[in-house]
Amino acid sequence: MKTEISRLKLFSPLFYVPCPDSDPFGYRGISNGLREDDEKIFCFKLDETQAMEFEPDKTIFLGTLIFCGRNITDTVTDTVAGVGEARWELPPGDYLFSQKREILSRSDIIDMAVEIQQEGLWQKLQPGEKLYLRYLFEDGRDVTQLFRPYTEF
Repeated sequence: MKTEISRLKLFSPLFYVPCPDSDPFGYRGISNGLREDDEKIFCFKLDETQAMEFEPDKTIFLGTLIFCGRNITDTVTDTVAGVGEARWELPPGDYLFSQKREILSRSDIIDMAVEIQQEGLWQKLQPGEKLYLRYLFEDGRDVTQLFRPYTEF
């Protein structure tokens, strides 16, 4: 898969409320013209033995799922529901970023994540240990996005 990868500076965090029972590879987006899923984000702690490899082992690369969140659409409702304090966030910072305007399969997501890692290493960046997988609906289409924090050596 050929992926366009860019550097993204996120100035403000994106907030989410927990949705622990969600499958990171089961996002359905739009089905039969109806919205079935909200915007969701999943955070993986990458396998530490693979997180800096140019050719990582794709079978263990994603490591552990740390959290899942759905977008906060109504802060008042979320606070009243008792989740106002339990928020997840995509923190501000520097990211290697890529997106496809479709819902990708697990293997395509892993391929895209590996391409991001390779590009970061090629640019002599130090990719972080986390990978954020985000699904949303934008401009009339479902979108799959990947964010990988990085620092410069």
